[in-house]
Amino acid sequence: STRKKGKASEHKDQLSRLKDKDPEFYKFLEENDRTLLNFDASDSSDEEDGLHIPPDTLEEASDEDEEERETVKRKRVHFIPVSLKMVEEWKKAAERRLTPKLFHEITQAFKASVATTRGDNGGADPSKFQITDAAVFNALVSFCVRDLFHCLQKLLLLKPPKTKQKMVLPSTSPLWSKLRLDIKAYLSCTIQLLSCLTEASVGAAVLQHVSSIVPYYLSFPKQCRALLKQAINLWSTGEETVRVLAFLVLNKICRYKKEVYLSPLLKQMYIAFVKNSRFTSPNVLPMINFMQRTLTEMYALDTHISYQHAFIYIRQLAIHLRSAMTIKKKENFQSVYNWQYIHCLYFWCRVLSTIYPSEVMEPLIYPLTQVIIGCIKLVPTARFYPLRMHCIRALTLLSENTRTFIPVLPFILEVFQQVDFNKKPGRISAKPINFAVILKLSNANLQEKAFRDGLIEQLYDLMLEYLHCQAYSIGFPELVLPTVIQLKSFLKECKIANYCKPIRQLLEKLQENSAYIASRRQKATFGVASRESVEQWEKQVKEEGTPLTKYYTQWKKLREKEIQLEISGKERLEDLNFPEIKRKKQDESKEEDKKEFKDLFELDSDSDEENVGFPIKGKAKAKQASDDSSEASSKDYGEDDDEEEGKYEIEEDEEELEDDSDSDEESKEAARVSQGSQKQRSCTRGMSRSDLEQLAQGEEDIVEDLAFSDDD
Repeated sequence: STRKKGKASEHKDQLSRLKDKDPEFYKFLEENDRTLLNFDASDSSDEEDGLHIPPDTLEEASDEDEEERETVKRKRVHFIPVSLKMVEEWKKAAERRLTPKLFHEITQAFKASVATTRGDNGGADPSKFQITDAAVFNALVSFCVRDLFHCLQKLLLLKPPKTKQKMVLPSTSPLWSKLRLDIKAYLSCTIQLLSCLTEASVGAAVLQHVSSIVPYYLSFPKQCRALLKQAINLWSTGEETVRVLAFLVLNKICRYKKEVYLSPLLKQMYIAFVKNSRFTSPNVLPMINFMQRTLTEMYALDTHISYQHAFIYIRQLAIHLRSAMTIKKKENFQSVYNWQYIHCLYFWCRVLSTIYPSEVMEPLIYPLTQVIIGCIKLVPTARFYPLRMHCIRALTLLSENTRTFIPVLPFILEVFQQVDFNKKPGRISAKPINFAVILKLSNANLQEKAFRDGLIEQLYDLMLEYLHCQAYSIGFPELVLPTVIQLKSFLKECKIANYCKPIRQLLEKLQENSAYIASRRQKATFGVASRESVEQWEKQVKEEGTPLTKYYTQWKKLREKEIQLEISGKERLEDLNFPEIKRKKQDESKEEDKKEFKDLFELDSDSDEENVGFPIKGKAKAKQASDDSSEASSKDYGEDDDEEEGKYEIEEDEEELEDDSDSDEESKEAARVSQGSQKQRSCTRGMSRSDLEQLAQGEEDIVEDLAFSDDD
């Protein structure tokens, strides 16, 4: 302490010497800070008396202390719990006369309610209110969604728009500056609420509310972009009603602010569509069709912007196809032969069909057609017939709606030449093949009777759909001539009545329509060169109707009903248990049966012996032949039975593997039986009557449930 005091007195001496050395500065200190000059040795604090000596043991701050400090901080922000009574009072006050202060209170409470869905207290800027009861949450959200903005509209005193095309933005109101921040907070909270909701009915109600307050979102670009992002997510992944309402919000924003939002929105919607069309099943297909139709509607809003997008994306599809054609590797084939690629092709056909006639979009018809035809020709094997059907439907849609002639028939007629419909099926299946939701068939599928049944039905549908849109063409008789020749050839060769019946019916309708067009055009007074007269004639024939178009309208109604039943699965035969005949092993036959059938084989006839195992043997041959043909066609493209259809495709691998194992077992069984029958035939000569009786005994027939059965 004496040392400290010594230092203090020394400092005082320094200050006194300052008077002699620098009198001006000393005078300045006298005037401004006399306490510094009146420094005394006793002024040194107790803390300065000695050095700080740390204690022997140091105390550590525990987690409990930190938590206590945090709770103290939280207590400072006092939350007001919202009750049902408060919500009712706000509601009545708002209906009487909404004020900026009242709107602020309601917005803060709404913010607190949204924060509960996220499980936090509102982030960096928490609300002063707190929602603890579910009933309060429901009442508050319901009030905000239904009534709050009607009251706000009255407060802002907005003028009604002069026309429906124009929208009056709320930012034009004189009170906007007072309400702006609260409205902004409310809009942000509504988007957060949309992202948290899981119940479809609540989501639909909030989206309806959002649709009605779109003008407010258009006043805040940042909130508007966030809304678009959330709406695209709901449009592509939500429940059916939610999807529709999300699309209405997107459409409304783009109609009023097309130049700002349309181009980026189309890009994001297309990406979302592609992303969510990876897998296709009877349940998912309606949603994919919905996305295609609604996105087409968005592209129809502005053809110039649509052309830029369509050009880029069709070019992308063409690049994928080109790489698959040149490199010919499994990965490249998969980049084309997958659901996303096929849905995109069909989507662009729908866009060009819907927007037609348009001088801007018309140049894209030819390149798109070339890409689809290239896709059909890439791997033209029987396994990819379902994919071919999808491509043919896309071309038919494009041809019909854009009044462009596209040679579709050769791709349909080619199937009649490639498939032998007379060949006995190698496998029996009770389950029909749904061509609408598959892209390729397994080798096991190709041997099933269901494959040929479904194929005939598909070929009939495709030919009728394509030819009905050409039915009024003045050149119909010439157009249909190769088809007539091919169908007659098929009927001549095909021995199966179930396949001949629909094809014969179609042939008759085509010939009837040809005769009708030929008789009508004989009366024409104009020449072939007169294009206007030809178009006028075709228009008149189309209005009057032709035999084929009349038949098509009746068929279409029935077919749509069938497809709906197929999709819903009501008419599937999967659950039906058919009886199947199986043979017991020879050593299991009973002695009583031997006695009972003893007298049946008294005659020495080899005819029965020669037929032993014949049906199964034939079946094995049919299987082998179809296996050879499919393997030969598949090896060129490096295909496997277990190969996936595409990178993003659903593949029922387990079922295919089961099918293959079944077919292997059948072929082994067939081989065993045929070998047995050969041995039996070789031993028939020089055998005793008792040996013959035992040999001819056969195995006992038993009835069991089966997995696969002929559905004839």
